[in-house]
Amino acid sequence: MDSLRGKVAIVGAADTKVGIVPHMSATQLCVDAGLRAIKDAGMSKGQIDGLITCNSFAEPYLYHAEAIAEYMQIFPRVCLSVNTGGGTTFSVLYHAASAILSGMCETVLVTMADSLKSGLSPEQAMSMQVSAGHAQFELPYGPSVPALYALIAKAHMEKYGTTEEQFAAISVACRKHASLNPAAQMRKPITVEDVVNSRMIADPLHLLDCSLISDGGSAVILTSAERAQDFPNQPVYILGVGEGHSHEHISQARSLTTSAAVEAGKRAFEMAGLGPEEMDFAQLYDCFTPTVLIELEDLGFCKKGEGGSFVENGAIELGGKLPVNTHGGLLSHCHPGNPGSMFALTESVLQLRQQAGDRQVPGAEVGLVHGQGGIMSSHTTLILGRDRN
Repeated sequence: MDSLRGKVAIVGAADTKVGIVPHMSATQLCVDAGLRAIKDAGMSKGQIDGLITCNSFAEPYLYHAEAIAEYMQIFPRVCLSVNTGGGTTFSVLYHAASAILSGMCETVLVTMADSLKSGLSPEQAMSMQVSAGHAQFELPYGPSVPALYALIAKAHMEKYGTTEEQFAAISVACRKHASLNPAAQMRKPITVEDVVNSRMIADPLHLLDCSLISDGGSAVILTSAERAQDFPNQPVYILGVGEGHSHEHISQARSLTTSAAVEAGKRAFEMAGLGPEEMDFAQLYDCFTPTVLIELEDLGFCKKGEGGSFVENGAIELGGKLPVNTHGGLLSHCHPGNPGSMFALTESVLQLRQQAGDRQVPGAEVGLVHGQGGIMSSHTTLILGRDRN
Protein backbone atom coordinates (compact mmCIF):
# COMPACT_ATOMS: atom_id res chain seq x y z
CA MET A 1 0.00 0.00 0.00
CA ASP A 2 2.93 2.39 0.44
CA SER A 3 4.57 1.79 -2.95
CA LEU A 4 3.82 5.29 -4.28
CA ARG A 5 4.09 7.28 -1.06
CA GLY A 6 6.45 10.22 -1.50
CA LYS A 7 8.09 8.79 -4.60
CA VAL A 8 6.54 11.08 -7.23
CA ALA A 9 6.05 14.85 -7.17
CA ILE A 10 4.20 17.55 -9.07
CA VAL A 11 6.80 20.04 -10.33
CA GLY A 12 4.69 22.15 -12.68
CA ALA A 13 1.09 23.39 -12.55
CA ALA A 14 -0.89 25.98 -14.48
CA ASP A 15 -4.37 26.99 -15.63
CA THR A 16 -5.63 28.78 -18.70
CA LYS A 17 -8.12 31.60 -18.56
CA VAL A 18 -11.51 30.17 -17.57
CA GLY A 19 -15.17 31.09 -17.92
CA ILE A 20 -16.09 32.21 -21.42
CA VAL A 21 -13.09 31.92 -23.75
CA PRO A 22 -14.59 32.07 -27.26
CA HIS A 23 -11.32 32.85 -29.03
CA MET A 24 -9.77 29.50 -28.07
CA SER A 25 -10.98 26.02 -28.99
CA ALA A 26 -10.87 23.08 -26.60
CA THR A 27 -7.70 21.87 -28.33
CA GLN A 28 -6.04 25.26 -28.04
CA LEU A 29 -6.93 25.43 -24.34
CA CYS A 30 -5.49 21.97 -23.76
CA VAL A 31 -2.23 22.91 -25.47
CA ASP A 32 -2.11 26.31 -23.76
CA ALA A 33 -2.49 24.69 -20.34
CA GLY A 34 0.31 22.25 -21.15
CA LEU A 35 2.67 24.98 -22.31
CA ARG A 36 1.92 27.06 -19.22
CA ALA A 37 2.73 24.09 -16.95
CA ILE A 38 5.97 23.47 -18.83
CA LYS A 39 6.93 27.11 -18.31
CA ASP A 40 5.99 26.92 -14.63
CA ALA A 41 8.30 23.92 -14.25
CA GLY A 42 11.16 25.81 -15.92
CA MET A 43 11.68 23.15 -18.56
CA SER A 44 11.38 22.65 -22.31
CA LYS A 45 8.69 20.61 -24.04
CA GLY A 46 11.42 18.29 -25.33
CA GLN A 47 11.85 17.02 -21.78
CA ILE A 48 8.27 15.68 -21.70
CA ASP A 49 8.26 11.95 -22.42
CA GLY A 50 4.80 11.07 -21.09
CA LEU A 51 1.44 12.66 -21.99
CA ILE A 52 -2.03 12.02 -20.53
CA THR A 53 -5.19 13.86 -21.60
CA CYS A 54 -8.95 13.36 -21.41
CA ASN A 55 -11.13 13.70 -24.46
CA SER A 56 -13.20 16.79 -25.15
CA PHE A 57 -16.95 17.01 -25.64
CA ALA A 58 -16.67 20.14 -27.76
CA GLU A 59 -13.81 18.95 -29.96
CA PRO A 60 -13.38 15.19 -29.64
CA TYR A 61 -10.68 13.14 -31.31
CA LEU A 62 -10.53 9.41 -31.87
CA TYR A 63 -6.99 9.47 -30.43
CA HIS A 64 -7.02 12.57 -28.26
CA ALA A 65 -3.65 12.33 -26.51
CA GLU A 66 -1.90 11.53 -29.77
CA ALA A 67 -3.58 14.52 -31.43
CA ILE A 68 -2.44 16.84 -28.63
CA ALA A 69 1.09 15.45 -28.83
CA GLU A 70 1.08 16.10 -32.57
CA TYR A 71 -0.23 19.63 -32.05
CA MET A 72 2.45 20.36 -29.43
CA GLN A 73 5.15 18.55 -31.39
CA ILE A 74 6.21 16.38 -28.50
CA PHE A 75 6.97 12.68 -28.96
CA PRO A 76 6.18 10.84 -25.72
CA ARG A 77 7.05 7.29 -24.79
CA VAL A 78 3.73 7.05 -22.91
CA CYS A 79 0.61 8.52 -24.51
CA LEU A 80 -2.82 7.96 -22.97
CA SER A 81 -6.29 9.51 -23.14
CA VAL A 82 -8.88 8.67 -20.50
CA ASN A 83 -12.44 9.41 -19.47
CA THR A 84 -13.83 8.52 -16.07
CA GLY A 85 -15.87 11.67 -15.62
CA GLY A 86 -14.89 14.13 -12.93
CA GLY A 87 -12.62 11.59 -11.27
CA THR A 88 -10.46 11.38 -14.40
CA THR A 89 -7.82 13.79 -13.14
CA PHE A 90 -6.92 11.90 -10.02
CA SER A 91 -7.28 8.37 -11.35
CA VAL A 92 -4.70 9.12 -14.05
CA LEU A 93 -2.27 10.74 -11.65
CA TYR A 94 -1.15 7.50 -10.12
CA HIS A 95 -1.05 5.83 -13.53
CA ALA A 96 1.43 8.57 -14.42
CA ALA A 97 3.28 7.90 -11.17
CA SER A 98 3.39 4.18 -11.94
CA ALA A 99 4.81 4.86 -15.40
CA ILE A 100 7.55 7.00 -13.85
CA LEU A 101 8.43 4.47 -11.15
CA SER A 102 8.48 1.58 -13.62
CA GLY A 103 10.94 3.43 -15.85
CA MET A 104 8.54 3.76 -18.80
CA CYS A 105 9.13 7.51 -18.77
CA GLU A 106 10.61 10.24 -16.58
CA THR A 107 8.40 13.31 -16.89
CA VAL A 108 4.64 13.19 -17.51
CA LEU A 109 2.45 16.08 -18.61
CA VAL A 110 -1.22 15.74 -17.68
CA THR A 111 -3.23 18.36 -19.54
CA MET A 112 -7.01 18.61 -19.88
CA ALA A 113 -9.43 21.17 -21.28
CA ASP A 114 -12.85 21.67 -22.81
CA SER A 115 -15.11 24.41 -24.14
CA LEU A 116 -18.53 23.56 -22.78
CA LYS A 117 -19.63 27.20 -22.81
CA SER A 118 -18.36 28.39 -26.19
CA GLY A 119 -17.86 25.15 -28.08
CA LEU A 120 -21.31 23.57 -27.78
CA SER A 121 -24.66 24.73 -29.07
CA PRO A 122 -27.54 24.88 -26.57
CA GLU A 123 -28.97 21.76 -28.22
CA GLN A 124 -25.69 19.87 -27.83
CA ALA A 125 -25.38 20.93 -24.21
CA MET A 126 -28.93 19.78 -23.47
CA SER A 127 -28.27 16.47 -25.20
CA MET A 128 -25.39 15.87 -22.76
CA GLN A 129 -27.71 16.57 -19.83
CA VAL A 130 -30.37 14.06 -20.82
CA SER A 131 -28.17 11.23 -22.13
CA ALA A 132 -26.39 10.29 -18.91
CA GLY A 133 -28.95 7.83 -17.57
CA HIS A 134 -29.47 4.11 -18.09
CA ALA A 135 -31.08 3.57 -21.51
CA GLN A 136 -33.64 1.08 -20.18
CA PHE A 137 -34.36 2.14 -16.60
CA GLU A 138 -33.71 5.91 -16.50
CA LEU A 139 -33.78 7.65 -19.89
CA PRO A 140 -37.42 6.75 -20.64
CA TYR A 141 -38.43 8.92 -17.68
CA GLY A 142 -36.49 11.93 -18.97
CA PRO A 143 -34.31 12.93 -15.99
CA SER A 144 -31.54 15.46 -16.53
CA VAL A 145 -28.20 15.22 -14.71
CA PRO A 146 -29.39 17.72 -12.04
CA ALA A 147 -32.49 15.57 -11.49
CA LEU A 148 -30.31 12.51 -10.85
CA TYR A 149 -28.27 14.39 -8.25
CA ALA A 150 -31.50 15.76 -6.78
CA LEU A 151 -32.39 12.16 -5.86
CA ILE A 152 -29.25 12.07 -3.71
CA ALA A 153 -30.07 15.39 -2.07
CA LYS A 154 -33.65 14.35 -1.35
CA ALA A 155 -32.56 11.02 0.13
CA HIS A 156 -30.13 12.73 2.51
CA MET A 157 -32.79 15.21 3.57
CA GLU A 158 -35.32 12.46 4.23
CA LYS A 159 -32.89 10.24 6.14
CA TYR A 160 -30.96 12.82 8.18
CA GLY A 161 -33.06 15.98 8.23
CA THR A 162 -30.62 17.96 6.10
CA THR A 163 -31.99 21.29 4.91
CA GLU A 164 -31.77 23.36 1.75
CA GLU A 165 -30.08 26.05 3.81
CA GLN A 166 -27.31 23.64 4.76
CA PHE A 167 -26.71 22.74 1.12
CA ALA A 168 -26.69 26.48 0.39
CA ALA A 169 -23.90 27.07 2.92
CA ILE A 170 -21.60 25.11 0.62
CA SER A 171 -22.32 27.44 -2.30
CA VAL A 172 -21.78 30.45 -0.06
CA ALA A 173 -18.37 29.17 1.09
CA CYS A 174 -17.24 28.43 -2.46
CA ARG A 175 -18.32 31.87 -3.65
CA LYS A 176 -16.55 33.52 -0.73
CA HIS A 177 -13.33 31.79 -1.77
CA ALA A 178 -13.90 32.65 -5.44
CA SER A 179 -14.24 36.31 -4.47
CA LEU A 180 -10.60 36.12 -3.36
CA ASN A 181 -9.51 34.44 -6.60
CA PRO A 182 -8.99 36.84 -9.51
CA ALA A 183 -9.16 33.93 -11.97
CA ALA A 184 -12.62 32.72 -10.89
CA GLN A 185 -15.59 32.89 -13.26
CA MET A 186 -18.08 34.04 -10.59
CA ARG A 187 -16.78 36.34 -7.86
CA LYS A 188 -19.77 38.28 -6.51
CA PRO A 189 -20.51 37.12 -2.92
CA ILE A 190 -23.82 35.38 -2.28
CA THR A 191 -25.86 34.52 0.81
CA VAL A 192 -27.81 31.47 1.89
CA GLU A 193 -30.96 33.40 1.04
CA ASP A 194 -29.65 34.05 -2.48
CA VAL A 195 -29.16 30.34 -3.00
CA VAL A 196 -32.52 29.11 -1.70
CA ASN A 197 -34.34 31.91 -3.55
CA SER A 198 -32.61 31.20 -6.87
CA ARG A 199 -34.52 29.39 -9.60
CA MET A 200 -35.44 25.78 -8.89
CA ILE A 201 -33.67 23.39 -11.26
CA ALA A 202 -34.55 19.97 -9.83
CA ASP A 203 -36.19 19.86 -6.42
CA PRO A 204 -34.48 20.50 -4.00
CA LEU A 205 -31.59 21.88 -6.08
CA HIS A 206 -31.68 25.55 -6.98
CA LEU A 207 -29.63 27.27 -9.67
CA LEU A 208 -26.91 28.26 -7.18
CA ASP A 209 -26.68 24.66 -5.93
CA CYS A 210 -25.46 23.71 -9.42
CA SER A 211 -21.99 24.02 -10.90
CA LEU A 212 -21.07 26.42 -13.67
CA ILE A 213 -20.71 25.72 -17.39
CA SER A 214 -17.31 26.89 -18.55
CA ASP A 215 -14.40 26.90 -20.94
CA GLY A 216 -10.95 26.24 -19.55
CA GLY A 217 -7.90 24.06 -19.28
CA SER A 218 -5.41 23.03 -16.64
CA ALA A 219 -2.21 20.97 -16.49
CA VAL A 220 0.35 19.47 -14.13
CA ILE A 221 3.78 17.89 -14.62
CA LEU A 222 4.99 14.91 -12.59
CA THR A 223 8.43 13.39 -12.13
CA SER A 224 10.27 11.27 -9.60
CA ALA A 225 10.95 12.65 -6.13
CA GLU A 226 14.68 12.48 -6.80
CA ARG A 227 14.45 14.58 -9.98
CA ALA A 228 11.93 16.96 -8.40
CA GLN A 229 14.73 18.77 -6.58
CA ASP A 230 16.08 19.99 -9.93
CA PHE A 231 13.04 22.17 -10.66
CA PRO A 232 12.50 25.76 -9.48
CA ASN A 233 9.32 25.35 -7.43
CA GLN A 234 8.61 23.58 -4.15
CA PRO A 235 7.74 19.98 -5.12
CA VAL A 236 4.31 18.70 -4.11
CA TYR A 237 4.47 15.00 -3.30
CA ILE A 238 1.81 12.34 -3.78
CA LEU A 239 1.45 10.76 -0.35
CA GLY A 240 -1.66 8.66 -0.82
CA VAL A 241 -4.15 7.63 -3.47
CA GLY A 242 -7.22 5.42 -3.54
CA GLU A 243 -10.15 4.60 -5.81
CA GLY A 244 -13.65 3.36 -5.14
CA HIS A 245 -16.34 2.32 -7.63
CA SER A 246 -19.90 1.45 -6.67
CA HIS A 247 -22.10 1.66 -9.79
CA GLU A 248 -22.47 3.36 -13.15
CA HIS A 249 -26.18 4.22 -13.19
CA ILE A 250 -27.89 5.78 -10.19
CA SER A 251 -30.79 3.32 -10.38
CA GLN A 252 -28.26 0.59 -9.57
CA ALA A 253 -26.64 2.37 -6.62
CA ARG A 254 -26.57 0.42 -3.37
CA SER A 255 -27.14 3.63 -1.41
CA LEU A 256 -28.07 7.22 -2.25
CA THR A 257 -26.50 8.62 0.93
CA THR A 258 -23.19 6.74 1.15
CA SER A 259 -20.75 6.60 -1.75
CA ALA A 260 -17.58 4.79 -2.79
CA ALA A 261 -15.67 7.80 -1.47
CA VAL A 262 -15.55 5.70 1.72
CA GLU A 263 -13.28 3.15 0.04
CA ALA A 264 -11.29 5.71 -1.95
CA GLY A 265 -10.56 7.80 1.13
CA LYS A 266 -9.70 4.82 3.31
CA ARG A 267 -7.16 3.56 0.80
CA ALA A 268 -5.58 6.99 0.33
CA PHE A 269 -5.30 7.63 4.08
CA GLU A 270 -3.77 4.20 4.62
CA MET A 271 -1.12 4.78 1.97
CA ALA A 272 -0.31 8.22 3.36
CA GLY A 273 -0.28 7.05 6.98
CA LEU A 274 -2.46 10.04 7.84
CA GLY A 275 -6.03 10.71 8.92
CA PRO A 276 -8.77 13.23 8.10
CA GLU A 277 -7.94 15.30 11.19
CA GLU A 278 -4.46 15.98 9.80
CA MET A 279 -5.64 17.61 6.56
CA ASP A 280 -5.08 21.38 6.32
CA PHE A 281 -7.63 21.74 3.52
CA ALA A 282 -9.85 19.64 1.25
CA GLN A 283 -10.73 20.22 -2.39
CA LEU A 284 -13.94 18.23 -2.93
CA TYR A 285 -15.83 17.62 -6.16
CA ASP A 286 -18.79 19.99 -6.09
CA CYS A 287 -20.80 19.55 -9.27
CA PHE A 288 -23.81 19.99 -6.97
CA THR A 289 -23.88 20.98 -3.31
CA PRO A 290 -25.04 17.57 -1.97
CA THR A 291 -21.91 15.89 -3.35
CA VAL A 292 -19.71 17.97 -1.03
CA LEU A 293 -21.81 17.15 2.00
CA ILE A 294 -21.74 13.40 1.32
CA GLU A 295 -18.02 13.45 0.52
CA LEU A 296 -17.28 15.20 3.82
CA GLU A 297 -19.07 12.39 5.64
CA ASP A 298 -17.70 9.52 3.58
CA LEU A 299 -14.10 10.77 3.78
CA GLY A 300 -14.30 10.90 7.56
CA PHE A 301 -14.36 14.64 8.20
CA CYS A 302 -17.62 14.22 10.11
CA LYS A 303 -19.97 11.39 11.03
CA LYS A 304 -22.57 10.07 8.61
CA GLY A 305 -25.65 12.24 8.73
CA GLU A 306 -23.82 15.18 10.33
CA GLY A 307 -22.64 16.83 7.11
CA GLY A 308 -25.39 19.43 7.26
CA SER A 309 -24.40 20.70 10.69
CA PHE A 310 -20.71 20.46 9.77
CA VAL A 311 -20.96 22.94 6.88
CA GLU A 312 -22.88 25.55 8.84
CA ASN A 313 -21.38 28.62 10.50
CA GLY A 314 -18.27 28.92 8.35
CA ALA A 315 -16.61 25.59 9.20
CA ILE A 316 -15.62 24.99 5.55
CA GLU A 317 -14.57 28.56 4.88
CA LEU A 318 -11.05 29.97 5.11
CA GLY A 319 -10.31 30.31 8.80
CA GLY A 320 -12.76 27.52 9.63
CA LYS A 321 -12.16 23.99 10.80
CA LEU A 322 -11.59 22.64 7.27
CA PRO A 323 -11.28 25.08 4.34
CA VAL A 324 -12.97 23.46 1.34
CA ASN A 325 -12.54 24.40 -2.33
CA THR A 326 -10.31 27.37 -1.67
CA HIS A 327 -10.29 28.40 -5.35
CA GLY A 328 -14.09 28.52 -5.57
CA GLY A 329 -14.70 25.00 -6.85
CA LEU A 330 -16.93 23.94 -9.71
CA LEU A 331 -19.69 26.03 -8.16
CA SER A 332 -17.88 29.35 -8.54
CA HIS A 333 -14.40 29.01 -10.12
CA CYS A 334 -15.29 27.06 -13.28
CA HIS A 335 -16.53 23.72 -14.58
CA PRO A 336 -15.49 22.75 -18.12
CA GLY A 337 -16.70 19.17 -17.72
CA ASN A 338 -14.33 16.25 -17.21
CA PRO A 339 -11.27 18.51 -16.67
CA GLY A 340 -13.01 20.29 -13.78
CA SER A 341 -11.05 18.49 -11.06
CA MET A 342 -7.78 19.71 -12.54
CA PHE A 343 -8.36 23.14 -11.06
CA ALA A 344 -8.73 21.65 -7.58
CA LEU A 345 -5.38 19.97 -8.16
CA THR A 346 -3.55 23.10 -9.34
CA GLU A 347 -5.11 25.02 -6.45
CA SER A 348 -3.75 22.41 -4.05
CA VAL A 349 -0.30 22.82 -5.57
CA LEU A 350 -0.51 26.59 -5.01
CA GLN A 351 -1.67 26.08 -1.43
CA LEU A 352 1.20 23.69 -0.64
CA ARG A 353 3.72 26.00 -2.32
CA GLN A 354 2.32 28.81 -0.14
CA GLN A 355 1.50 30.77 -3.32
CA ALA A 356 -2.29 31.14 -3.06
CA GLY A 357 -2.30 34.83 -2.13
CA ASP A 358 -5.41 36.15 -0.35
CA ARG A 359 -6.94 32.68 -0.13
CA GLN A 360 -3.84 30.99 1.32
CA VAL A 361 -4.46 28.52 4.13
CA PRO A 362 -1.81 29.55 6.70
CA GLY A 363 0.94 26.99 7.07
CA ALA A 364 -0.65 24.41 4.77
CA GLU A 365 1.51 21.27 4.73
CA VAL A 366 -0.86 18.51 3.62
CA GLY A 367 -4.21 18.45 1.86
CA LEU A 368 -6.81 16.13 0.37
CA VAL A 369 -8.23 16.30 -3.15
CA HIS A 370 -11.24 14.21 -4.17
CA GLY A 371 -12.95 13.73 -7.52
CA GLN A 372 -15.96 11.73 -8.62
CA GLY A 373 -17.44 10.81 -11.95
CA GLY A 374 -20.84 9.66 -13.14
CA ILE A 375 -23.65 10.16 -10.64
CA MET A 376 -21.55 9.66 -7.47
CA SER A 377 -20.19 6.54 -9.19
CA SER A 378 -16.39 6.52 -9.55
CA HIS A 379 -14.29 8.11 -6.81
CA THR A 380 -10.59 8.90 -6.46
CA THR A 381 -8.88 10.49 -3.45
CA LEU A 382 -5.40 12.02 -3.42
CA ILE A 383 -3.40 13.18 -0.43
CA LEU A 384 -0.66 15.67 -1.25
CA GLY A 385 2.09 17.17 0.90
CA ARG A 386 5.11 19.46 0.93
CA ASP A 387 7.21 16.78 2.65
CA ARG A 388 7.68 13.41 0.97
CA ASN A 389 8.05 11.72 4.36
